[in-house]
Amino acid sequence: MNPLIELRGITKTWPVTSGLFGARKRIHALEDINLDVQVGEILAVLGESGSGKSTLGRILARLETPDQGRYVLRGELQKGRARHQKDRWRFGSQVQMIFQDPFASLNPVHSVGYHVKRSLVLHGQKADKAGEILDSVGLRPGPGFLEKFPFELSGGQRQRVAIARALAVRPALLIADEPTSMLDVSIRMDILNLLKDLRAMHQLAILLITHDLPSAFYLSDRLVVMYAGQVVEAGPVAEIRQQPAHPYTQLLLKVATERIAKTVEKPRDAGMLTAQLRETRSCLFATRCPKVQDLCVKAGPALIRMGTREVRCHFPS
Repeated sequence: MNPLIELRGITKTWPVTSGLFGARKRIHALEDINLDVQVGEILAVLGESGSGKSTLGRILARLETPDQGRYVLRGELQKGRARHQKDRWRFGSQVQMIFQDPFASLNPVHSVGYHVKRSLVLHGQKADKAGEILDSVGLRPGPGFLEKFPFELSGGQRQRVAIARALAVRPALLIADEPTSMLDVSIRMDILNLLKDLRAMHQLAILLITHDLPSAFYLSDRLVVMYAGQVVEAGPVAEIRQQPAHPYTQLLLKVATERIAKTVEKPRDAGMLTAQLRETRSCLFATRCPKVQDLCVKAGPALIRMGTREVRCHFPS
């Protein structure tokens, strides 16, 4: 079966100036990313801040242009950013994105009805479906929310409006960038369950971008773990949950289960920045890896296949 999305060799760097005399360097946000998204699957992209997961989401949404690589959607090559209006509308009918801040994603001067109806009309659908769509995301009765304004809603309700606006165009892929990170803990599970239900109802593919391992385990079918712009482990969620192969995935699992935040926070600044600038030829995780060996310092590992998984490690578990 042909995948909905194919990414091949996607690379993205950002120029930075550092040092007393302004030496120019480049931060590697993404490096040689190969990724497929199947119709109707939920794929989670996991990693800390600086891992490149949000940049990957923005490239998939055509909000950023990769330095190199190939992006194919339903067999059609996507080139750069969607700049022209017709191109944006045509692409938007296939791919939609919701962002982590529900308070910034909606225009405060417009009503809920305006946000949802505008999406419907721009994509050639009837505006009177807005109430029904709001109903489908748990805002009931839907028509009762049409005249409300964003400031009258809770964070969870705003996020549901953002999801409704995205669903109004019936996309094939929904990119959810940290959709629960700014919500109360009591509401997060409701949003995750909503995404799971929407996948079942609409055969909707979802790319979940998150730093929260339990959310990724709960919602997704497959998991991609990123560190400093590289994929370090990828495969079925059940296998990675039972036996993570990469030391970084193991560390994330330890933090998620034991809640020892200092395990990742203390060494992150130096280790992640050095890795992003590619100032070393060693494994990018070597400065933080508890299992580092001489080979890890001498040369970075390639992404190798282990059964149904891929792992970037000289000594995978």
